[in-house]
Amino acid sequence: MPSTSTSRATAARKSPAKKASPRTPDAVTLLRADHKKVADLFVQFEKSRSAAKKKSLVAQICLELTVHAQVEEEIFYPEVQAALKDMELIPEAKVEHQSIKDLIAAVQGVEPDGEDYDAKVKVMSEWVKHHVKEEQNEMFPKAKKSRLDLAELGERIQQRKEELLAAQHTAH
Repeated sequence: MPSTSTSRATAARKSPAKKASPRTPDAVTLLRADHKKVADLFVQFEKSRSAAKKKSLVAQICLELTVHAQVEEEIFYPEVQAALKDMELIPEAKVEHQSIKDLIAAVQGVEPDGEDYDAKVKVMSEWVKHHVKEEQNEMFPKAKKSRLDLAELGERIQQRKEELLAAQHTAH
């Protein structure tokens, strides 16, 4: 019997150590990973010659961008704006999101039949690159220097992303 209680005590002592390393990456790390994933999808699109492959990639790009923009707008942006007392970066980022959403609406569910389609995806890619550059070079460093709890924000963002992706999969 004593060995069982000893092993439980040992396990109990070990579990707090696991909690010290966060399960979910912090908010900036999560958002950067989204940026990389979408950039990679745009590269695959540019290399693709197959209409079916292009349509599949665009569907994935649109889903990723839609979910990413929503978690930024619902969770990350309000927190960053409050912490930084920002009246420039966040409003500009929201306008950029709207422009990208307009392009998403123009290509989502549409057959990739010609140069207009490719041009819209190309412009979307360029706008996303511009937006990502500003976030990663300006907004993220300021967020890191602020008093924001980026680990807690990361958990909220991850949870919301999972909810949104589950809802998308249920809808289709």
